[in-house]
Parts: sequence; C-alpha cells; structure tokens
Amino acid sequence: MSLAAHLEELGRPMVEHQLDHPTVAGIAKGDLPEPIFRSWLEQDYLFLLDYVRVFSRLAWQAPAGHLGDLVDLAHATLHDELALHRSLAAEFGADLGGATKGDACVAYTSFLLDSAADYAEGLVAMYPCMWGYSTLGARLAAAPPGEPRYRRWIDTYADPGFAALTRRCAEMIDEANAPQGRAEALFLEGMRHELAFWDVPH
Repeated sequence: MSLAAHLEELGRPMVEHQLDHPTVAGIAKGDLPEPIFRSWLEQDYLFLLDYVRVFSRLAWQAPAGHLGDLVDLAHATLHDELALHRSLAAEFGADLGGATKGDACVAYTSFLLDSAADYAEGLVAMYPCMWGYSTLGARLAAAPPGEPRYRRWIDTYADPGFAALTRRCAEMIDEANAPQGRAEALFLEGMRHELAFWDVPH
C-alpha cells in the first residue's frame, strides 16, 4: 500500500466524525442556519488565503516535475475556490474583507505554514484538507440537499476536477516519501484540525 493510501485508511474514521458534525450535517440536509454558514464561510475564506501560501511555499521547493502541479493547485484555490466563497458570501451576507481568524483557523493555518518549511512534510500536512473535502464532497453529493446554495458548495468538492487534483497530491506524497511515522503524525494532526474547523466561532 502506498503512503498516501495508508494515510487515507487512517483518516477514514475521522471523515465519519466530520459527517456527523452538526455543521456538516446541516449542509448535507440543507437546513444549516445561515449565520453559522456565514461565519464558517468567513473563516474558510481566510484559511484558503493561507492555503495558497502553503502551495506556493511547497512549489518553491518542488522538483521540476511537480512545480506545475503545485502552481495549478495554488491557482485553483485562488481562482476557483475563493470565487465560490465570494459568490456565496454575497448570498449569505458574509463580510470576507472584515473577518478575522478564530482560534481554530489560527491553529490550523499556523500548523500548515510551519509544516510547509519541509517539502515532504508539508505535502502530508496539507493532504487532509484536499483528500478530506474530496471525500466529503463525494459522500454528500450522493444525496444532495434541495437548498441550491449548499448544493453548489457540495458540487464544488464532488467535482471530478477536484478529485484529480487530490490524486496528484497523493502521487506527490508517495514520491516525496516522508518517514511513515512522521507522516502519520502530521496527517492525523491535520485531520484533527479539519474536524475542529467545523466548530464555527460565533
């Protein structure tokens, strides 16, 4: 089993925990109260700005064969995901420009940016977000909500193009070959940050 596949097996129970989280369950049913999603959207917008910086820091260290992959990931995050957030922000009345990071966002982005100082470790640390959202998107899209705004969010992460980017991340992790024990620790820490991020600040 490849390293990325091994990490995914470790992470599956934590994806189930995310699916049971009230915020995710509310998105899945389409009945999440708007103020909660608005607050989450503001936090995720700030997170994604730093996620672009993580990809950029990894791209600076990447072998030539993966420079384009990481630039593509940074571009997709900056232009596709953040465009979705800006569109949803207009519909939910979110204040993206005036938002400040909550504790969960600070902790997660600090972890990612610190981990990205090392190429192999940075790839593993950021994988819970890519793989986790791709997995959540696929699961939630199997029974999508009728509420069109939440369905649009789900469709973004269930998109085959997003799954393809996630697979490229897995390939980079396998090639970088971080020590397994260290990779497991970083990946599980990232998964814990993923779960904590759904606890939306009010």
